Amino acid sequence: MLISDITSLDGVASEESSEGEDETDTERDNDDDDSGAEIEDDEESYDEDDDNSDDNDEKHSDSDDTEMEELTGKEDTEKNGMEKLSAAALCVGVGSFCDPEDLPGLAHFLEHMVFMGSLKYPDENGFDAFVREHGGSDNASTDCERTVFQFDIQQKYFKEALDRWAQFFIHPLMVWDAIDREVEAVDSEYQLAKPSDANRRELLLGSLAKPGHPMRKFFWGNAETLKHEPKNRNIDIYARLKDFWQLYYSAHYMNLVVQSKETLDTLEKWVMEIFSQIPNNGLPKPSFGHLTQPFDTPEFHKLYRVVPVRKVHSLNIAWGLPPQQRHYRVKPLHYISWLVGHEGKGSILSFLRKKFWALTLHGGNSETGFEQNSTYSIFSISHLRSFLYVQIIWEEIQKIEDNEFRFQDQTDPADFVESLCENMQHFQKEDFLIGNNLLLDYKPEIIADALNQLCPLKANLFLLSAGHEEKCHLKERWFETQYSVEDIDKYWSDLWASDFELNQDLHLPEENKYIASNFTLKVRDCSETQHPVKILNTQLGCLWYKKDNKFRIPKAYVRFHLISPLIQQCSKSVVLFELFVNIFSHNLAEPAYEADVAQLEYKVVAGEHGLIIRVKGFNHKLPLLFQLIIDHLADFNFTPATFEMITEQLKKTYFNILIKPEMLAKDVRLFILEHGRWSIIDKYQRLMKGISVESLSAFIKAFKSHLFVEGLAQGNLTGRKSKDFLNYIVQKLQFVPLAHPCPVQFRVVDLPNTHLLCKVKTLNKGDANSEVTVYYQMHMEEPCFNFLRTKQTLGYHVYPACRNTSGILGFSVTVATQATKNNTELVDKKIEEFLVCFEEKLKILTTECVFSQVSVLINMKECEDSYLGEEVDRNWNEIVTQQYFFDRLAHEIEALKSFTKADLVNWFQAHRGHKKKALSLHVVGFGKHEGDSDIIAASDAQQCYLGDMPQFIFLPPSSHMKDTASIRDIRDFTLALNLLPYHKILK
Repeated sequence: MLISDITSLDGVASEESSEGEDETDTERDNDDDDSGAEIEDDEESYDEDDDNSDDNDEKHSDSDDTEMEELTGKEDTEKNGMEKLSAAALCVGVGSFCDPEDLPGLAHFLEHMVFMGSLKYPDENGFDAFVREHGGSDNASTDCERTVFQFDIQQKYFKEALDRWAQFFIHPLMVWDAIDREVEAVDSEYQLAKPSDANRRELLLGSLAKPGHPMRKFFWGNAETLKHEPKNRNIDIYARLKDFWQLYYSAHYMNLVVQSKETLDTLEKWVMEIFSQIPNNGLPKPSFGHLTQPFDTPEFHKLYRVVPVRKVHSLNIAWGLPPQQRHYRVKPLHYISWLVGHEGKGSILSFLRKKFWALTLHGGNSETGFEQNSTYSIFSISHLRSFLYVQIIWEEIQKIEDNEFRFQDQTDPADFVESLCENMQHFQKEDFLIGNNLLLDYKPEIIADALNQLCPLKANLFLLSAGHEEKCHLKERWFETQYSVEDIDKYWSDLWASDFELNQDLHLPEENKYIASNFTLKVRDCSETQHPVKILNTQLGCLWYKKDNKFRIPKAYVRFHLISPLIQQCSKSVVLFELFVNIFSHNLAEPAYEADVAQLEYKVVAGEHGLIIRVKGFNHKLPLLFQLIIDHLADFNFTPATFEMITEQLKKTYFNILIKPEMLAKDVRLFILEHGRWSIIDKYQRLMKGISVESLSAFIKAFKSHLFVEGLAQGNLTGRKSKDFLNYIVQKLQFVPLAHPCPVQFRVVDLPNTHLLCKVKTLNKGDANSEVTVYYQMHMEEPCFNFLRTKQTLGYHVYPACRNTSGILGFSVTVATQATKNNTELVDKKIEEFLVCFEEKLKILTTECVFSQVSVLINMKECEDSYLGEEVDRNWNEIVTQQYFFDRLAHEIEALKSFTKADLVNWFQAHRGHKKKALSLHVVGFGKHEGDSDIIAASDAQQCYLGDMPQFIFLPPSSHMKDTASIRDIRDFTLALNLLPYHKILK
């Protein structure tokens, strides 16, 4: 499939594509200081490549994103228009189901090995380096029945990248010398995947399939299956890799999608020229469709108690259905999941929340290879903080009728071509573009057939809880998941088999008052401006406003920052504030759910210095949602039972952040750099000491009584109506002004001119992974900073380490170290190698060749915003940091145009040697060869390492880092440092 994107040469997406922007929440806007500990679902959702993914583009799961927001929001607060990249994806219709029995993980291993150079381009990892040096990224993933490769890159390098990439499928070298290195890379992915409860559940569930079904295979692969066992059994892994490639990487198994700004004729010429050399062996494609009903076994229809790694209590109910992919035009599971997952009045979740039995509920099929393939489909329902309340869920399922399903658009080129590439494997030609999104046919008999199979007697039940520790004596082989298995209690099975009376509290959704019907564009009632203007300014607050006259869509964005000095007074205040915001979100969930269905979105966030309220969507009914939120804030109340439930869940949130090395490293780094910041350990300790209902009530009363409110209204709104938003807050909350202005940023410490090392032990004794992060504090002119941070300059992800000091650069690597003889020595050595590599990269910056790329930065910054949200994000960042430099982007472009090579060379010389300010953060994992006598299995780690009062365990530097200044007490170290001024670059 060829896609000529020539109509978007100006960088402005069509109005249709601009509407897709808002469907992906997090708004991609980082909202700078949105750092409150929002309670996450504890349901580790995953991308479809998570089965065996090679996450070259550093993806995070959804739960990780939520926890990252707790620490910093997103790192990169600059939101500029970006050049739309060219992209390509190739799907091989073969995956891990084809793994030979004696080599588990071979398909995943081959996906790695084809990257290791080709006959035409022999450099190992040369393609990775090429795309990253030219502003792009690449990724590959192995699923059950397909393997997908994709990349994006700047347009002018697209043809060369295509040629390099195609060699993976024409003549990959897969040299013998690279095998051991890539086995270690696969093993590292395996080690990183082991602490994931979602991955552990998949592997355990797959083991319940009938003997002989490929779902029982170990798809990940590791050093044992790909190196040690083959060696012991005299298996030639190199020969088997070659055979597997020749057998399955055949042209007639493949689909290709390319998207770029060239004409269709040009793209066709390129593709014919480059890809026609892919070999075709003419063999029939492997098929598994005859292996139906793999989970129709006694082992599947039981209750499994599982000990999770994270601190969660959740119930997962799963059914094995006949494969539903052939019904893609009807999508029967979408109808069922939409209603099961409904959160409004009369829903399952509404009932469970009132009983304090659950916080969240999810239902459906993720459409990954694990949950949907040619042999079966999984329909699952899971909810957090659950006990065995299957009866309520089953009653709702019996009441389901048909309803609507809405989809979200994909506009990112790489994601788009990858999706199309897979569509071509499954859909009819006329449905390639729409088959995965639209409800094309309505056939109630197909929906009813799927629904009728969701009877409780056919269900599999997974109950996750740390309380199962003493009852779970079985252990899954690969991820060592502790579990037990038992028959469903006879009381429940008899009840489910009877003609029981349905619960009258459950009913279908009511009429939705939030659905917009007026989509007219508003007439401007004040002078047109290029940037937001302050239209209200009082002692209580101010409002910035901008009418949208560019995108001309009937949507609006409204954001407010309710600022209070109480929040950062002490760790207890921070915890009370985060409890308050989480209860507030919980209270809003049901009454605001219908607004979400009507494509009105909201979020309330515990920012570091205030409550942030964000509302967006069709402007017609947006004021109704905004008033609902403010009404609930004004009349805020909670029950002791709600307080207890949210408190326990916040403990789990803090806990789940602390046990992840990458989260702990980020928290330690910010704790060092940001003056006055409270660490997650501080907050966890304070929460474990106990918080009373009375103290929370007193805090909320004090918080609401003294505020300064700052807001932005932008989009299809008039100035007169926009003022109503701020006036409504003032009227409903009845607060008084602050006695003194409250800072909305932390000040940052000025690091000494040396290389600092802060080395701590991970808090999870079951985790072998180490995290290494190196930060450089560099004071520089904005043009130099913007130039240095770009991916195409260094080939690394370079971004600000603190939101309020633009002169700090940093990038991180994660290393899995369980198999090493000496973890600390190895990882410290990697730090040294990393630093040397970075210094070498910096030298490259002084060359004329690299400096010539400054024009490409300029070009990206000059790109128009592709949707309204990008402009709003940029404006809001100026407001929430109280800088108000709304034309910052234009000034950056102007400064970059005046930027010279001499500026860069001078800067480089000024930050080398004794003038260098570097901070290395190292979180050390546990290894059995490292002298960690108390190392334990990940599944046993729940109760024995954090405790009520966790502490940083500081480690000395190894011989590789003997020249660094070691930090052993963070508070003592930072007390002696000067503070940098607040970050306000205004010129």
